[in-house]
Amino acid sequence: MSANLPALILAAGRGERMRPLTDTCPKPLLKVQGKPLIVWHLEALARDGVRDVVINTAHLEEQFEPALGDGSQWGLRIRYSHERADHGGALETAGGIAKALPLLAEAAGGDRAFWVLAGDVFVPGFRFDAVAAKAFADAPENGDLAQLWLVPNPAHVPQGDFALEATGRVHHKASAPEGTPTFTYSTIGLYRPAMVDGVTLGEKAALRPCFDRAIDSGRLSGRVHRGEWTDVGTPERLAALNQA
Repeated sequence: MSANLPALILAAGRGERMRPLTDTCPKPLLKVQGKPLIVWHLEALARDGVRDVVINTAHLEEQFEPALGDGSQWGLRIRYSHERADHGGALETAGGIAKALPLLAEAAGGDRAFWVLAGDVFVPGFRFDAVAAKAFADAPENGDLAQLWLVPNPAHVPQGDFALEATGRVHHKASAPEGTPTFTYSTIGLYRPAMVDGVTLGEKAALRPCFDRAIDSGRLSGRVHRGEWTDVGTPERLAALNQA
């Protein structure tokens, strides 16, 4: 497989709903079936040809480097984007992406597209497809700002996040053509740096407004992942995975 794009793993969140577990351990370092959630991602990225990974951190960020090192044990090169040390705390999703852009550009050898994935989902069968990544990266600059992998709606998100046409275009649920199915964002996607245009370094900024702008300009696409996927958002879901 040809070399894949770099990846940003979002790992800065506090994990309030996972307390008290996250009082002493960042959520991405909690173990599922014997290894930290984030390690499942690192192994999958390495398997699929990704070589450079950026991890953004804030809550208990001092635990990540001792646990994961420089990534060499997986054949990866890991860089860290420390938000608490540099800015006093987590910058939210868009702010975290904007801060990590220089490290991603350094990893990619230029201003290119990159994978984004949350460090607190369990998705063991996901493939970081280098062919899809190259097609996205090579598209015209006025092409899609992001391509999202969506999943069938879980019980805790019954209405879904977005509507997805058969052509792969992502719509707002409220304005989608009648009968367009809805899906939930898996928290995995391919992004261009322009997705967070307007977010300044060190600014706290949510990602949803960026999605809305991309949809309104017709520049957001999606695919459906129908394999195993769990948002490890509560101690009960974590326990269920470890009992499987």
